[in-house]
Amino acid sequence: MVNTALQEKIDPNRLPRHVAIIMDGNGRWAQNHSLPRVEGHWAGVKVVDRIVTLSRKLKLEALTLYSFSDENWNRPPAEINTLMKILSFYLKKELRRMKEENICFNTIGHIEDLPETIQKLIHDSIEDTRDNTGMVLTLALSYGGRQEIIDAVKKIAGQVRSGQLRPEEIDSPLFESFLSTHPLPDPDLIIRTSGERRISNFLLYQSAYTELFYSNVLWPDFSDEDFLNAIIDFQGRERRFGMTQEQIVKA
Repeated sequence: MVNTALQEKIDPNRLPRHVAIIMDGNGRWAQNHSLPRVEGHWAGVKVVDRIVTLSRKLKLEALTLYSFSDENWNRPPAEINTLMKILSFYLKKELRRMKEENICFNTIGHIEDLPETIQKLIHDSIEDTRDNTGMVLTLALSYGGRQEIIDAVKKIAGQVRSGQLRPEEIDSPLFESFLSTHPLPDPDLIIRTSGERRISNFLLYQSAYTELFYSNVLWPDFSDEDFLNAIIDFQGRERRFGMTQEQIVKA
């Protein structure tokens, strides 16, 4: 049950347009409960359900979840297999809910690295929710921020080589159009759970002016109240984007 008093503290006119979450701590949660690591991942899926629902109720424009990094392929095969099973389970279970709640499903990352059955589920989910006009839910899968930048550079270099683009035409808007997150707005807020204080190769270009919120709570224990408190903390910050306080007041 969402804390109504806490939710009332949120100013609906100052919501972050785009919230991204690094969902960390599943393994440690399982260890703390004397369970196999995979049980932590299954517990984490329940939290994803709740946070997606709450984000939709708050009318966030976009929610991006760091679900599987390109470095995660280095984990033990048994754990990777379980993560793929969880992803398959989630996509099958959530498609109906996304259609009912007007959620547009999206992914970023090297989806071609995933098993073909999951690639098909992703493709079907994207197609079936393409016309939805509510919140955009993005899963970052086989994703790395450095690789995303390299991929964009390669595409731009290819267009320069073919004569489609001149080097002097390259600017920030053009570069951003080659990123996998385009046309989503940059994240206003990145939340990381588990007490770690780093962004771990997540949305490196897009997070230049992002507000960072670090929670000591492990992801399977991350509550609706924790999420609301992160939003409230965000709304209490002054975002200057390189300007002075006086300039912001005048604006």
